[in-house]
Amino acid sequence: MRFVLVLLGTMCMVGCSYDSNRPMDTERKAASIDAQSMAQTSLSNDTDFSGEAYDQIVENRFLNAAVNPLSTFSIDVDTASYSNVRRFLTQGQLPPAGAVRIEEMLNYFPYEYPPPSGDEPFSASIEMAGCPWNPAHTLARIALKGREINSAHRPVSNLVFLLDVSGSMAEPNKLPLVKSAIKMLVDNFGENDRVAIVVYAGASGLVLPSTTGDQRDVIHDALERLNAGGGTNGGAGVELAYNVAVENYIAGGVNRVILCTDGDFNIGTTNQSDLVQLIESKAKSGVYLSVLGFGMGNYQDSTLEKLADRGNGNYGYIDTLNEARKVFVEQMTGTLITIAKDVKIQVDFNPARVAGYRLIGYENRMLQAEDFQDDAKDAGEIGAGHTVTALYEIVPVGSDTPLPQVDPSKYQQPQNAAVADEFEVLTLRLRYKDPDGTDSRELRFTLQHSDKSFAEASPDFQFATAIAAFGMLLRDSEHRGTATLDTVLEIARANLTWDPHGYRAEFVELVERARSLKAGNQLSKL
Repeated sequence: MRFVLVLLGTMCMVGCSYDSNRPMDTERKAASIDAQSMAQTSLSNDTDFSGEAYDQIVENRFLNAAVNPLSTFSIDVDTASYSNVRRFLTQGQLPPAGAVRIEEMLNYFPYEYPPPSGDEPFSASIEMAGCPWNPAHTLARIALKGREINSAHRPVSNLVFLLDVSGSMAEPNKLPLVKSAIKMLVDNFGENDRVAIVVYAGASGLVLPSTTGDQRDVIHDALERLNAGGGTNGGAGVELAYNVAVENYIAGGVNRVILCTDGDFNIGTTNQSDLVQLIESKAKSGVYLSVLGFGMGNYQDSTLEKLADRGNGNYGYIDTLNEARKVFVEQMTGTLITIAKDVKIQVDFNPARVAGYRLIGYENRMLQAEDFQDDAKDAGEIGAGHTVTALYEIVPVGSDTPLPQVDPSKYQQPQNAAVADEFEVLTLRLRYKDPDGTDSRELRFTLQHSDKSFAEASPDFQFATAIAAFGMLLRDSEHRGTATLDTVLEIARANLTWDPHGYRAEFVELVERARSLKAGNQLSKL
């Protein structure tokens, strides 16, 4: 799981005030990242995103199943993209294409997936039905559900908050929101939990030494004394935060650094790859990472997503107090507790049934086929109660959809006729490690052919499809087919029955906002 926390390197006594413009006694060599300006999206001609950084996403294309029968990728439980897209739409702007990662939109929502049984940390299920934006195709949904852990029975926690208190964090939706979010979490802690606060700006410092969770007034007071100002030296804060976490390591407990920042690292280590390598080296300590993004205008999504990816972490974006409550209260155990790590998925398509396929999203989580068996290859983590959703668009054998063609090898082994005659569409393979383990376990499942129509699919399947279609429309995907915002709304509204937190109803409101923006900007592609 991935969450980012910003730390300062100055050592302060509990209760002392901290001003990031003031010289620090424990100043360390800095590390920061140059913000890379990304190209603006074509969705809106008059919107300037030049201060924010998003990586360009090259969409997964359709592959020929006879030539490329294996599709391999790492799971991803990040949710930052959805809440960031919500921020844009709420403020009356369509998001840049690079901000729209469909897998993070899918995984923002809880689903009624079956819980795991036995000793497995998560369950897996597969469903197949018609594709609403291309009647000649079908969709296959892979669904994982992590084991729930009641918050009353969660392991004790050793958390180090790494907080960015540089000048760019002074806005109300940055450092003030960070303080409120942390209070929500620690107010649920007890005497066996431990909390430390590291801050960084021009240098880094320890504002709150590791303190028992029942000392809420001390923790609150340390937070209230923080002020924003100065440049951003993230590398020094990372070093200090992980050192504090290791010094207070709890065997069998939750050991995690939580980085809160806008990602605008501008002094010290300013090369993005250097900071990513630093985080990657610290992940070997056994301390997990959570990266939480805040703010707008200079938001560096591309940096934060990479840090969480390499730090055995999760990545979220907090734009409101409600989102803070979701991350730190409603889904506290999922945010903090890793139940399986290095989780990889490999799908083996039967070319007797499948002519071609396309994985929707997960572009920056793709792996080589040989990576699946390689236990040294890093992959994503899943937290307690988390759900993971992946959608494949499948081109059935006999469809006239054009696919990449390659002449067969003279030496290629013939297809397994016994398997080709069966009704199997695909085999799903999963590999994972226990949180403290080094060897992987493997699970296998098969999907039988089904002629089920989209209307006959489960509510969860249909709602996930609406999310994927919305993401493709926002990205102006060449694969969006006949999808429109009207059809997205129709599907989403029909599947609001199970909505315990109101997230699905909010999704409908966001699609309606996008439709209004489309009408105002004459964007026919939506």
